[in-house]
Formats: sequence, C-alpha cells, structure tokens
Amino acid sequence: MSRDRHLDVLYRDERFIAVAKPADLLMHRSDIAERVDDFLLQRLRDQIRRRVYIVHRLDRPTSGVVLFGLDAEAARAACAAWEVQAVDKRYLAVVRGWPAAAGTIDYPLVEEPGRAAQPAVTTWRRLACAELPIAVGRYASARYALLEVRPLSGRLHQIRKHFHHISHHLIGDTTHGDGRHNRAFREHCASHRLLLHAARLRLPQPFATGETLDLRCPPGADLQATFARLGWAEAQWAETLR
Repeated sequence: MSRDRHLDVLYRDERFIAVAKPADLLMHRSDIAERVDDFLLQRLRDQIRRRVYIVHRLDRPTSGVVLFGLDAEAARAACAAWEVQAVDKRYLAVVRGWPAAAGTIDYPLVEEPGRAAQPAVTTWRRLACAELPIAVGRYASARYALLEVRPLSGRLHQIRKHFHHISHHLIGDTTHGDGRHNRAFREHCASHRLLLHAARLRLPQPFATGETLDLRCPPGADLQATFARLGWAEAQWAETLR
C-alpha cells in the first residue's frame, strides 16, 4: 500500500474503528462516480485486511472523523444513535463574512427533487475572524470567519445549504458557495478544497451502558496551513477538540 493511501486510525476496539477521512475522497463506489477507483471504504479494508461496515457518511469534499463497524451488528447498533438524533457532531467551517457570535438556522431542506422539505436545524459558534486586503466583487477587502458548527439533524449537504441560505457561504463549496470567494482562496491562500472538517463525534457506546464514544480528529496539515494564513492560532480552533 502506498503511503499516500494510508488512513490515520483515530480509535479502535473490538467492534468499531474510526479514521480520518481526507478531503475529496468518496465514501464508497456509486453510480455517479463510475470512473473513480479510490474510496474510503476500500482503503480501510485494504489497510486493516478485514471487512468494515459503514455507520454514517461524509460528503466527498469534507474531511474528518468517520466511524465504521467491524461487524454488521456493531454498525446497526451505532446507526440507531443517528436514528434517534443522539449523536453530537461538531465541524470546523470557514465562511464568507462575519456572522453573529452564535446562532441557529432552522430551515427545512429538500433532499430529493419532487419530495417535500424536511426539518433541518444547524447551530454555530464563531471562533475567529479575519479580514484579507484583497478585492472581492465591489469590496476592497474580504471578511471570513471560522465557525464551530453543529448540525442537529442529518440532511444531505445540510451545513453547506444552511450557510448558503443565510448568505455566509462555505469557502470552497463549488455547489452551494460563492465562486468569487472560492477563487480568492485559490489565488491568495493556495486553498483548493471545501473548508469543512468533521472535528468531533460523540455518541453513546452501543455495548456499554453509560459510556460514550468520543472521537476527535484534528484538522490535517492542509487545513491548518490555511488557518495560519488567515492568522488563526491553534488555540482558536483546538477547543472544539477538547
């Protein structure tokens, strides 16, 4: 196995394993990616030389912690926590503009064309702000913020759609974002990815009453470099992991 395919293992016991998913890596093979032959599921199977079972998913461009079951029963037991919304998910996200210090987005989302919108709620807490001396659109400088984001429901592209809804688009989002700010980050910050990272995942331990699986995934070197270019110290984002 080549070094660049190696996955960082964040947690492992007899029933579960959690790894750090790189950005721009699909979870598994699908009809919409027929020509892609590199997937998180297969990488992990190759690395630990055994079958694993998906518990939840991250979008292709999103990095961060992903939990797998090491057997089908374990995966089903962990999935039950998502079904009853007993999972605490915390993301780090970079958005355009300076949102309020904290807030809630309560806005139903349509997951599939032709279907009714489903309830969706996301909260955020602002961790840091930055202003870059670069012209974007009609403004002479550009403002950005680092947020800790908690989706309280699990709709498709929920975080990306919700921050589009309030006009604080996620940087690097080519589907729901702002192309002008995406270009600015590519040109001035050497950032070519979606700035969304699943930093922490907490859920009840399915096989130990009263215990919690608390899975933490620090940002990778690429994301930390972007934070540093924006003048954000580790102390400003590391509290999400504590």
